[in-house]
Order: sequence, then structure tokens, then C-alpha cells
Amino acid sequence: MTRLSVNINKIATLRNTREGNTPNVALAAVNCEKFGAEGITVHPRPDERHIRYSDVWELKDLIKTEFNIEGYPSKNFLDLVLSVKPDQVTLVPDPPEVLTSNSGWDTVKQMEFLTEVIGTLNKAGIRTSLFVGTEVKMIEKAAIIGSDRIELYTEPYAKNFPHDAEKAIKPFKLASEVASKNGLGLNAGHDLNLINLSYFRRSIPNLLEVSIGHALISDALYFGLEQTIKKYKECLI
Repeated sequence: MTRLSVNINKIATLRNTREGNTPNVALAAVNCEKFGAEGITVHPRPDERHIRYSDVWELKDLIKTEFNIEGYPSKNFLDLVLSVKPDQVTLVPDPPEVLTSNSGWDTVKQMEFLTEVIGTLNKAGIRTSLFVGTEVKMIEKAAIIGSDRIELYTEPYAKNFPHDAEKAIKPFKLASEVASKNGLGLNAGHDLNLINLSYFRRSIPNLLEVSIGHALISDALYFGLEQTIKKYKECLI
């Protein structure tokens, strides 16, 4: 069964629209675990427009499953994760001005930089994952760089799934095979939802983990958080 890691950034976004601590990000994380999530994901950005660095520190001792911190490996970000030491760090190539992650790493052009960063994280005993697209050479370089896993950027799959599911999944099946061949663990995330997740999971048998935030938190408005997590986990069986 593929693990479900719930990205709680959107809960923090809502909280940050007002002063105070409603909704409570830490309580939401604890409840996600209570309701069956096997991990919690956060993505602190430099402007702290959703998850704040202080949230990360608060969550450090609360999360009992798997703590996954995403982000661009700036000095401040690396200082944070090396201090917190989460179970996994997912490196994402997003500059501060973008709204959300919108592409994978160019592991060819950024090979020297990423090798140094991943080496530092590995020495600290932190599992690493690189956010990448489905290009074969990018996945192969991720293995050479020393990453433990890759996280496939699934927006193209989600966008094309309603029109032709088989065509949409094809490059991701190939990518999963390349990852396995090169000894990389496989995660996935971005725009996966209750409509397209089951097909993705069935098509990618070596999928270890999905990180889902926007769709899951949105669905919780209709079904409640407990039932929503249950529905997503059913998609991953």
C-alpha cells in the first residue's frame, strides 16, 4: 500500500488570513495522523505565506509518523532542516516568487549544486527526494547525484487524465521503471485527487508515497477531514 502524506500548507494559508491561530495547524497535523495519514508534509517558503518556520519547529515533536519538509535548498532552508532533522527532505526547484511548484529539477544543469546539497543532507541522516519530471536523463542523474528518492511532478498527468488516461500515464510508467532500474525510491505529487489517484496508483506498482494537499484539504470541506483521508487511502490500496 502506498503511503499517504498530507500536505497541510493550505490550512496554514487560511490561518494566515487573520490574526491568531485558527485553524490550528498543529492540531490539523495531529488529526491527519489520527485519521490514518502515514505522513505530514510542509513546504515553508521564504515569505512564510503559509507554513512558517515556527510551525516546523512546533510540528517537529508532534508528528509521530513521517515528517516530510519540502523546499528550495537556500541557506535558511538547509539550516532549518538540518536542525529539525525530519524523516525526509524533498528538494523543489521553485524560486520565491512562484505561487506553487511548477516544474522539476534540471538535474543535468544543477548536478554540482544538488550533489553538494544532498551530500550534506545524507551526512545528517536525512532521506532525500528530488522533485523531477518524467525525462529519463533527469531521473538517471538524480541517482548519480545520490538522492534516495524522486518525487514525480504529476500536474501533466492530472491535466491530461480526463482526456486520455492511458496516454497521460504512459510517461509516468516509463519514469517509474527508470527510477526502479536506477535504485531510486518513488514518490509522487501535485494535483492528484480522488478522481485520478486510483488509476495512477494501479499503473505505478512501485509507488512508495504520495503527497497531497490542495485537493485533499478542499475535499475535507465537503466530506470532513476524517472521511476525506479515508477516501484517499482507499485510492491507494
